[in-house]
Amino acid sequence: MKHALVTGGTGGIGHGIALALLEAGYAVTVTGLTADEVVATPKREHLNALTLDVTSDSGVAASVVGFERLDVLVNCAGIILREGREFTIEGFQKVIDVNLTGTMRMCMAAKPLLEKSGGTIVNTASLWSFFGGPLTPAYTASKGGVVQLTKALAVAWAPTIRVNAIAPGWIETELSRGAREDAARSDAIVARTPAGRWGQPDDIGGAVVFLCSDAARFITGTVVPIDGGYIAK
Repeated sequence: MKHALVTGGTGGIGHGIALALLEAGYAVTVTGLTADEVVATPKREHLNALTLDVTSDSGVAASVVGFERLDVLVNCAGIILREGREFTIEGFQKVIDVNLTGTMRMCMAAKPLLEKSGGTIVNTASLWSFFGGPLTPAYTASKGGVVQLTKALAVAWAPTIRVNAIAPGWIETELSRGAREDAARSDAIVARTPAGRWGQPDDIGGAVVFLCSDAARFITGTVVPIDGGYIAK
């Protein structure tokens, strides 16, 4: 059985991806930052959960030690800071360390296993990889960096490991709760989205399954927006 590791997979978009991979026949390990997140993960056959802080070099290294094989790495762990905290150097560095450097840590740790299996990596970019986020400079910079990191690793590790990214749009998760609870902003988001609604975590998984499949064997270094057409409008 093929095995996938999904960081940030105990909730939100990451969990939607994990469930899609399970349905596609993978054994899946998901990670959460806290023990509470891991305990709260619904029990499913072939689904395992562990705690992981992607800013910890030792923790990241340990997270892949127990794998006999690894076919897919999905980097979905991420944070955003509100109330202007990303305009502080401390806040800026924290977001970059999780979203961008954490992605690189995981890619490097998983590389030997993925080389053996001819595996694939899917990183998580964002709409803010393409637009300027005036309230979240660190999140915006980190997600722009994820796009370029994806391209760099795709070139560096080809043809053995394929590396792609997804760019989710406005998805109903805890991360987007502030925007959803602001009626005017939420209405504006839906009005701009040709699909006419907020996305759900399970809207994302299908594209990830495709990118990890043999059907996508000639796709690497690309970024796939999953945004209901938001970027196109």
